[in-house]
Amino acid sequence: MSPTDRSRTTPAPAAEKVAAGLRLSTTRLARRLRTEAEMGLTPSLLSALAVVHVHGPLTLGALAELEGIAPPTVTKIVGKLQDQELVERLHDTSDRRVCRVVTTAAGEDLLARSRARKNAWLADRLDGLPPEDLAVLERAAELVDDLLAADRTPRDRSPDGAQ
Repeated sequence: MSPTDRSRTTPAPAAEKVAAGLRLSTTRLARRLRTEAEMGLTPSLLSALAVVHVHGPLTLGALAELEGIAPPTVTKIVGKLQDQELVERLHDTSDRRVCRVVTTAAGEDLLARSRARKNAWLADRLDGLPPEDLAVLERAAELVDDLLAADRTPRDRSPDGAQ
């Protein structure tokens, strides 16, 4: 039976132990990377900006669906991003009632700086590791991506726009 087979009802004790450790480590890493990339945006604003960057131009409804949030919430988020000139609303030429959101040059620059800061912080920590440890971490990242690819949802997109 495959380790990713969903018909298994109870994971093996070894899998549970690895899952607990991996969950804790990735949570801590994600939290630390969020603080490293501090760009003056909340995680919700940064996530929405990244989704617009990757998938835009988007209607507000499509953005709400991709982010898994209610339409009134996405309206507020887009308003805040627009106030900071990170996104702009474009009216559909065929139907003026339809509005699409796109990232501005400032929004794309902010995302690029955020990614660069997080990558630099992490690379600085990895720099002292022996090559064999780097290879293990590289393989672990591939395995995690493979596990996630099977049931990826729109909400699973990286909050910093990286793919």
